[in-house]
Amino acid sequence: MIVKYSKDSLKFLAKQEKKTVERIRTAISGLTEKPPVGDIKPMQGAGEGKYRLRIGSWRVIYRYDLEGNLEVLFIIDIGNRGDVYK
Repeated sequence: MIVKYSKDSLKFLAKQEKKTVERIRTAISGLTEKPPVGDIKPMQGAGEGKYRLRIGSWRVIYRYDLEGNLEVLFIIDIGNRGDVYK
């Protein structure tokens, strides 16, 4: 499985401390397992196939896609719990 990040999520990670980035990336790697590991819930009213991963006060918005035969985990947004849903 390939993990792709949006520009916004990469920008967010670049601003964070190394320890925080490592914690978030470890949690994201759990999403590549079968079944996914973590505090995961489907998003309501955000369209089909979007999910959120809770990592303390941080949230990761993501979805699974297919590109040819490869399964892709697309990280849409990462942020603080109050700001990421806006």
